Amino acid sequence: MTAMMGLAACTQAARQTAPSPAPAPATQPAGSWVPGTFANEAGSRDYQLYVPGSYDPARRQMLVVLLHGCTQDPMDLARGTRIAEHAEREGFLALLPAQPQSANAMKCWSWFDQRHQARGAGEPSLIAGATMDITRRYSIDPARIHLAGISAGGAMASLVAVAYPDVFASVALHSSPAWRAATDLAGAMRTMTNGSPDADSLGALAAVAMGAHARAIPAFVLHGGSDAVVKPANGRDAVRQWLATNGRAGGITAMQALESSGESGGYHWTRVCHGGGSGPCVVEEWTVAELGHAWSGGSSAGTFTDERGPDATAEMLRFFREHPRQAR
Repeated sequence: MTAMMGLAACTQAARQTAPSPAPAPATQPAGSWVPGTFANEAGSRDYQLYVPGSYDPARRQMLVVLLHGCTQDPMDLARGTRIAEHAEREGFLALLPAQPQSANAMKCWSWFDQRHQARGAGEPSLIAGATMDITRRYSIDPARIHLAGISAGGAMASLVAVAYPDVFASVALHSSPAWRAATDLAGAMRTMTNGSPDADSLGALAAVAMGAHARAIPAFVLHGGSDAVVKPANGRDAVRQWLATNGRAGGITAMQALESSGESGGYHWTRVCHGGGSGPCVVEEWTVAELGHAWSGGSSAGTFTDERGPDATAEMLRFFREHPRQAR
């Protein structure tokens, strides 16, 4: 596999700010996908928004933002994760932005490019901007906006969460490197193979990057123990980075680790709850021993999925429900 194909599997000129579309009417079709586009000075990105049949403009709902990996698109990821089925059953909205081939030939989010690693810059501004636009147009609970992604989408999710801790309540990473683990393409390839050289330092830098909005961000990390594309060291490093970030940004000086294990569909998993105490985990770490570079417990209708193993979508959503953003 060439370097570019490895990166693809891993994650696979300024414009005028476009006015926001008119607010969604009360008769907005529900139980369906609604396409849209968000634009700002960094460019524009299309998206797909799932609005469940139970959508009620008089009641605030949870919003889940989900980022695809390289070679994927929103509908591919939706099929693989079954996110629409979960949204329909549980009554939340799901926003899936799209990375076009015009931005990256393999449709990879630019997690390894310094131009797309900070608040107000590049792709983070587009993803956060689309999220905030949806919150204005639909009835969304601002305390229950959550962010997730797989591979390159997970790496970008970390960048967006750190850049906009005032927007997102928590973050979930599947098969992803740590926050700002690379700043160029060569560094990305090294990271995917070897992990991050110093995850603790990255964690401290992430807390500083939050600036005035610094806070502990609950983080869910799931990685395959047999991932040959984004090696398992990356999952461990992402956990270390988020432990360090939340220790610095949230003043959490000690995090008790409680471990459990089990089997699902013939795959063996270990779950470590960091800092939960009597409440939910601050950082939740899952390792699925036999899982490769694929969405655990996913549907074969999508790419980069494995039907075996714990249901990553269900576990992420359970984590999100446990972690509304607390008022400062």
